[in-house]
Amino acid sequence: MENKPIARKLRLLSQLMELHDVNSFKVKSMANAAFKVDKLPFPAKSKTTEELEKIDGIGKSTASKITELLQTGTMAELEELLAKTPQGVIEMMGIKGIGPKKVAIIWRELGIENIGELFYACNENRLVEAKGFGLKTQEDIGKAIEFAMASNGKFLYAHIEPEVNQLIDQLKGVFPNGLIECAGEFRRCCEIITKLVIVLGSREEEMAFNTLLQSEILSDVKGEGNHITGKLHNGMQVDIVCVEKRYYYQELFIQTGDDGHVEEVLSRTADTIDQPTSEDLIYKKAGMEFIQPELREGAAFIARAERNTLPQLIVHHDLKGTLHNHSTWSDGINTIEEMALYCRDELNLQYLGMCDHSKSAFYAKGLSIERVLQQQEEIDHLNKKLNGFHIFKGIESDILYDGSLDYPGEILKRFDFIVASVHSILKMDEEKATSRLIKAIENPFTTIIGHPTGRLLLSRNGYPINYKKVIDACAANKVVIEINANPLRLDMDWRWHQYTLDKGVWLSINPDAHRNEGFLDTRYGLLVARKGGLYKERCLNALSLQEINNFFNLKKQA
Repeated sequence: MENKPIARKLRLLSQLMELHDVNSFKVKSMANAAFKVDKLPFPAKSKTTEELEKIDGIGKSTASKITELLQTGTMAELEELLAKTPQGVIEMMGIKGIGPKKVAIIWRELGIENIGELFYACNENRLVEAKGFGLKTQEDIGKAIEFAMASNGKFLYAHIEPEVNQLIDQLKGVFPNGLIECAGEFRRCCEIITKLVIVLGSREEEMAFNTLLQSEILSDVKGEGNHITGKLHNGMQVDIVCVEKRYYYQELFIQTGDDGHVEEVLSRTADTIDQPTSEDLIYKKAGMEFIQPELREGAAFIARAERNTLPQLIVHHDLKGTLHNHSTWSDGINTIEEMALYCRDELNLQYLGMCDHSKSAFYAKGLSIERVLQQQEEIDHLNKKLNGFHIFKGIESDILYDGSLDYPGEILKRFDFIVASVHSILKMDEEKATSRLIKAIENPFTTIIGHPTGRLLLSRNGYPINYKKVIDACAANKVVIEINANPLRLDMDWRWHQYTLDKGVWLSINPDAHRNEGFLDTRYGLLVARKGGLYKERCLNALSLQEINNFFNLKKQA
């Protein structure tokens, strides 16, 4: 073993010692020894234990550990500390800007055990509640994690969207008379983007190509055929396809749908579609109605398009209220009144569903029974003074390991509606995760199942569930399934929306807002809802105030 790997092991040991609050003198000694070993002008493995002891900054104890490492490949003390530390916590210590002491606070005080949960906590403004953390530290940690995600070549739609819009504006500035639009994953509103595809239609294709080749809009620019490739400053791969204007819509169609979709449509056309004047014409030639870009994944909606029975996809105007939101009563940063006024006056909504965390979520100031009653008094007071608007009393009740909710029935019945969610003990096999959710679904007080798999995109896989069994249970118990609109979640996955709708189950687009700006995340939930084929007639928060009030009352009477 060379010096650098030895030094890394010693450094990790020092970090774990600090994390587990070992004597500070020992921590400093181990960190210093790691530095010394890394700078040795000779290989440590060439020295005996006695010789290592005599090296300044190493000493007898560390020398024996180095010898143990060289002989066995590890150290007993290191293995002992590793066994007591979740892997995700170890990974957090590699994030720029936070050392073991801060990681210890994040882990022990906030209950965060991996980078995905930490990124989510930064986005939900939860880190500032911990000792020694401020807004600047929280922002820096969030940026460091986002940078690490981007280095893998994958980007969340919501994070890349502003830069995509800026790029399109730049291209339109260079080609004011050109036809320019995004295609590919971005136009299909995929939750994760791996490459940005843009189609540019110009009367002078060759001139446009050469202009792009010489421009500084992208870095690492290359040209081949009619494609210009390059990168945005954040590393996002970009492919600009240059065509003459007369071929623009044909190319836009080809570049938008996935391969399966494009093949299915073109296989239904009797002859070549030459120079179509719109994408709609391509679908008409194939004997089907126009398919929205969001739905162009494989053959899922082809048969419906041929029968002219495609769903009328939900739009933002259809939404009448917002459910599953958090205020200062738990881990939000706006008061209930501030959130209600924002929804009424800025978003023109009819109602707000408050769902602060329940008592088991101690890390998020979950509500004790006494605080539940106090909050409900405040909501009653606000409902008397808010004109033309209503606040519903909800709670995000934790689903415990056995599938039960964390309040007794006499408290649960006091709420207008209940979002039941899993927040703890996420390591489960499919059978356990499925049975845990189904028991919560069968609880007569459960109205909505929140973020059903607990996933955090690009950072934490959801726990495995049998989707069909969970959705069937929701159908049998008249329980709604959430589309959590937080860009990190977008859970339930859009690939299961159609099965859900076919079973007669309602979906609810919930922002899970922890501040007023969080309501704007509804847009991303709406995009994946459209991608899954959702229409307003099966969206819970597309109901008017009177309709949703009736819905809640009928559920409680069942």
